Amino acid sequence: MSKESLVNYIHEILPMPVDKAEYITTFFTQKCYTKNDFLLKEGKICIESHFIESGFLRSYVVDIDGNEVTTDFYGNNIFANDFLSFFKRIPSNENIQVLADCSTWMINYEDLQTCFHTIPEFREFGRMMLINNYSRLKGRMLGMIQLTAEQRYERLVTSHAEIFQNAPLKYIASYLGITDTSLSRIRKEIARSR
Repeated sequence: MSKESLVNYIHEILPMPVDKAEYITTFFTQKCYTKNDFLLKEGKICIESHFIESGFLRSYVVDIDGNEVTTDFYGNNIFANDFLSFFKRIPSNENIQVLADCSTWMINYEDLQTCFHTIPEFREFGRMMLINNYSRLKGRMLGMIQLTAEQRYERLVTSHAEIFQNAPLKYIASYLGITDTSLSRIRKEIARSR
């Protein structure tokens, strides 16, 4: 399988010579997972970062009442990992589960460190990745505080419609911080108003 999508992603984050991007991809190995597999389980240290070429995943935690709460979704052309666990070498609080069979390009912690220390362009790429992920996380956190459930739902539909094709509604509801019943009501109200 070609690493073209990974090369394109690297260029999208940080334009660089094609040969340099292609060299970076030599540190990645292809892995395949089937539905319900786990890339990471709570309590384990995240030792791999996965670029999703195809498929769909979610990350979740278990709350104090034993309920699964979805913290993120991962579709094509995005990295899936627990950045905090990966870089700080501490056990993860999250699980990352496959919702639809997926193919990934994986880089382990040691190879990533090699890239950081030997490829200046990769250092800049990594810095941009961290900034982008922080921005995404901050936007989500502020949205949970500043937006109504309806606004959060509409933002998700607009920005990530693929989630609705790949994830059960109960996962989407928990991601939005609402109950399944509230999500059903919101969907019906929006459908009626259109």
